[in-house]
Amino acid sequence: MDRLRFATNVYRLGVKELWSLWRDPIMLVFVVYVFTVSVYTSATASPETLNRASIAIVDEDASSLSARIVSAFFPPQFTRPKLVSLAEVDPGMDSGEYTFVLDIPPDFQRDVLGRRGATLQLNVDATRVGQAFTGSGYIQAIALGEIEGFLRRHSGTPPPPVSLALRARFNPTLAGAWFGSVMAIINNVSMVAILLTGAALIREREHGTIEHLLVMPVTPAEIMIAKLWSMGLVVIVAVALSLKLVVQQALQVGIEGSVTLFLACAALSLFAMSSIGIFMATMTRSMPQFALLLILVLMPLQMLSGGMSPAESMPDFIRHIMRFAPTTHFVAAAQAILYRGAGFDIVWPQFAWIGGIGIAFFAIALARFRRTIALMV
Repeated sequence: MDRLRFATNVYRLGVKELWSLWRDPIMLVFVVYVFTVSVYTSATASPETLNRASIAIVDEDASSLSARIVSAFFPPQFTRPKLVSLAEVDPGMDSGEYTFVLDIPPDFQRDVLGRRGATLQLNVDATRVGQAFTGSGYIQAIALGEIEGFLRRHSGTPPPPVSLALRARFNPTLAGAWFGSVMAIINNVSMVAILLTGAALIREREHGTIEHLLVMPVTPAEIMIAKLWSMGLVVIVAVALSLKLVVQQALQVGIEGSVTLFLACAALSLFAMSSIGIFMATMTRSMPQFALLLILVLMPLQMLSGGMSPAESMPDFIRHIMRFAPTTHFVAAAQAILYRGAGFDIVWPQFAWIGGIGIAFFAIALARFRRTIALMV
């Protein structure tokens, strides 16, 4: 009988939370935004691969080799090269018209064939940091490749004894959208889980409905579990729709692994992150205070979880500390499942870590929640 009453109370309190969220249009719009527009813009606004970089070429040699180099630059990495004079270089770069200007000096082909140390000059607008760093490497590789092919045809230079065959696994086109879209969903799961549960508790305190709950035959554990399952259900539905409609259909990202297994991992992570949200809500008195605390907690959880940069490249003490953060293991499991098609036999250690961390945070949050309610009585 006690178990039935417990389940009934948890269910009804959870339904109440869902109705409260439904009556909060701002929060609903926020949830829809972060799993649609935010995911799409994160994947497409700042591509990691070079895309339509503007380039101009000063061809002072006017040889077959220089023409070959000019014709090697084409979309989508670069715009069609614009041939300019030497006097147009500085005004064009000052106005931001060109990101790269390649200067092919006079007698370049003759010096190359004569092995006299010919030099190409590449001018780069370094204020466009992303394109400047990536594009310089692209241009160097393209120019050297064309020169090598030209020499091999004209002087009979044998090919190098070793060649590097590059095979990009899990993302064959090296498209930044494949990584950015999935990582945006992973980061938004953590953010929304903390925000929804914490905001639900603070909203009840500000509206005075928490006092109504205290006079009802419900326990703090029932109140807390109701908030966890109701807000977790909203996030899981949003994640599933975002993966299907935004990632797979709008962005055409290939998902290799089991979406069901990923959603199970997300649900386990939601349990841990929502417990953190309730704990944070008991530490603050208003929504502005909670928002400030959320920034301090969420940024390290996301930046040091291994999603933005590999955990192996971080200092040892950071890696040891982040082992006790649920986001670290959630990112590792999600990447293995969605990118590499891993099964439960591979990601079960991450599941165990997330479950253990979630239980610990739940116990801490419940103790703090009981203490907070006791002070209100």
